[in-house]
Amino acid sequence: MTSTPTPSQQRTARRILITGGAGFIGSNFVHHWCRRYPGDRVVVLDALTYAGNRANLATLERLDNFRFIAGNICDRALVDTLLVDEKIDTIAHFAAESHVDRSILGPGAFIETNVVGTFTLLEAYRQHYTQNRELISDRGGLFLHVSTDEVYGSLGPNDPAFSETTPYAPNSPYSASKAGSDHLARAYFHTYNIPTIITNCSNNYGPYHFPEKLIPLMCINMLLGKALPVYGDGQNIRDWLYVEDHCSALDTVIHKGKPGETYNIGGNNEVKNIDLVKMLCQLMDELAVDLPVKPAEDLITFVKDRPGHDRRYAIDATKIKTELGWQPSVTVEEGLRKTIRWYLDNQTWWRPLLSEEYQAYYRQVYA
Repeated sequence: MTSTPTPSQQRTARRILITGGAGFIGSNFVHHWCRRYPGDRVVVLDALTYAGNRANLATLERLDNFRFIAGNICDRALVDTLLVDEKIDTIAHFAAESHVDRSILGPGAFIETNVVGTFTLLEAYRQHYTQNRELISDRGGLFLHVSTDEVYGSLGPNDPAFSETTPYAPNSPYSASKAGSDHLARAYFHTYNIPTIITNCSNNYGPYHFPEKLIPLMCINMLLGKALPVYGDGQNIRDWLYVEDHCSALDTVIHKGKPGETYNIGGNNEVKNIDLVKMLCQLMDELAVDLPVKPAEDLITFVKDRPGHDRRYAIDATKIKTELGWQPSVTVEEGLRKTIRWYLDNQTWWRPLLSEEYQAYYRQVYA
């Protein structure tokens, strides 16, 4: 069961800027928001790096209340102009470099986008909010900073799940950069009284997921008859959250959350990596026609573990459930089944992403 406002409920139309809205979670959120709140003005800002794909939003481009801008969140002049020209009251900030493996190979981009980019947005919003405080407040204005459970570090097998009071202990350049951006968002609330909310979510999966991440990587490699690389012994544990559930939670936070607060968002689906891969194999055997290798489990290949690989993540989502009335509605098997069907039905979306640049990166990581 989830609890989000219905379009029929009394609400003031928002003018929302969604950064990173052509990426995986961002584009799913854009679709969610446009579907639920057709009276809102939706502006998407995305740099269209390798993981940003304007095709994710193709069906929305015709809408009168939708605008897409290709640009970087570090471009202060651009952000200032957008906030003023579009009379933005709400920012949903998804834009981030997000893949741990890439952060190990090249951490600089993660500091630039995740720390400097978030700072740039916060500064621009601070100026805009200060100059238009009454109008923005009347519309329920907010800076929503979408973050990750990885900022909390790694859990032992018997440790309690991450809560909003868990100390930060990031172990990769990616998680360290997200921790830094979280602290900035918190500081802007306490120092400048800017309405910010931070959400920390567990591992997302679903449509529009770039092929380098675990679940789409396994799905696509099975369809291509390629090896399924599993790090180390495969015993690393993650809490899996279907992306539509995440979007529903963020919707709830925007409408019901309290500025200055942090809300953890989890799927209540802790699964070992190797068990997840085997579930994907079994479902793919069932759903896919003419797999190159069947059973797909024969493709599982253990590879050298990555440096600083956190052993276990788990989210305690009690706060968002008790205070805001949200909880996930999709089980991991249901979500994986939906995800596999999407990749089977949308090969024209993912095949062009397997570029030579992607292949070179893949070889570098899994050699």
